[in-house]
Amino acid sequence: MKRKLIAAIGIAGMMVSIAACGDDSGSGDSKGTDAKELTVWLTVDAQNNWPELVKAADAAVQKAHPGVKINHEYYGWPDKNAKLDAVLATDKAPDVVEMGNTEMLGYMVKGAFAPLDAAKFDNSSAWLDGLKASVTYDGKTYGVPYYAGGRVANWRKDLFASAGVKTTPKTYTELTAALDKVQKKEGDKFSAWYQPTRDWYAAMSFVYDAGGSIAKEEGGEWKANLSSPESVKGLTEFKNVLDTYMHGDKTKDESDRYIVYGQGKSGMIFAPAWEGATAAAKENDKTGKLANNVENFVMPGPSGKNLPVFLGGSDLAVPVKSDAQALAAEWINAFTGPSGQKGLIAKGNLPNNKTDLATLKSDPATAVPATAAESNWFVPMAPGWGQVEKAQVLQTMLQSIGTGKKTVEAAAKDADAAIDKVINTK
Repeated sequence: MKRKLIAAIGIAGMMVSIAACGDDSGSGDSKGTDAKELTVWLTVDAQNNWPELVKAADAAVQKAHPGVKINHEYYGWPDKNAKLDAVLATDKAPDVVEMGNTEMLGYMVKGAFAPLDAAKFDNSSAWLDGLKASVTYDGKTYGVPYYAGGRVANWRKDLFASAGVKTTPKTYTELTAALDKVQKKEGDKFSAWYQPTRDWYAAMSFVYDAGGSIAKEEGGEWKANLSSPESVKGLTEFKNVLDTYMHGDKTKDESDRYIVYGQGKSGMIFAPAWEGATAAAKENDKTGKLANNVENFVMPGPSGKNLPVFLGGSDLAVPVKSDAQALAAEWINAFTGPSGQKGLIAKGNLPNNKTDLATLKSDPATAVPATAAESNWFVPMAPGWGQVEKAQVLQTMLQSIGTGKKTVEAAAKDADAAIDKVINTK
């Protein structure tokens, strides 16, 4: 999903009065059952791409509550949080707000959102694990997953065919054998696999595939885990990829990966599903060879299983200051329930639950992203995780590893020390 992470941590003073209003009952949607007005904040994705789904949710709520007025406001991703922060401690907070799933944690920690009863939402028992994690904090549910987007491998069929590879790999051994052929054929200035060094989403997929993790919770406290043998094994394999197939600038992140791919400097990428198609678009395909030649496939992992992927996506939350929490919960369920998920799937999104995801696996058009999303991971839901991201601890570690400035073990140990300083800090 093409979006920047908007940091939700370190919001000066705006949560002071919010925390005192938190409902510890775990059923924050019991407030405002007789509300006559509802304000829903969504991003422009909904406004531009599926306005009919918004109207359908409105109609369902208004049918159940005749006379209810529903107001909508739409925001771009870079603007939304600043506007939200400004109103959360006032009496002008929206009743429903869309959040990027990595944005949720900071607000949950600060008590900005009302706890919800997950049982009241359709398919909640089947929510994708990574999405469920994004709305859960300290044993309570503070949001509802809306939709998701995963990561897949994408390569140039023509390039690999010219090296004698005619089918997509099913195992990591097959993948590296195919990459070796292309790397040998194209030479050392070409990246058989363009894998940006600072792309921590990809690197952590290798860590989780090896049985490691970024951090673990022990006795109510979080402890960094990157220097564990399992995590080091995953990081070492990530370094092998960089050393063997990545011949671009090893200080870069993934922001222009699709541009580099479109320039014909790489044979393969591992990225959000939209990037391959975007690279092949006329305005980005500088070689004229990518159109009809890029192909997505499920990324195999060194473990012998599919590589677990980070699930990006959106959640819907109810601010604790809302006077219409029950009505807000009804609107969210109408919007994210079975009919809403069907509509979102038709627009090319992944659903929020395993039941709908399973149906996509039988359709060739959606089988790859659906299968890839089955194995997924999410960031540690620790109170100080936002500070870890803000400090770019993982990116710094990966750059040190990729450039050879530090060994894997030393870089991981230093990253653990940096994480441990802040990960339990609210």
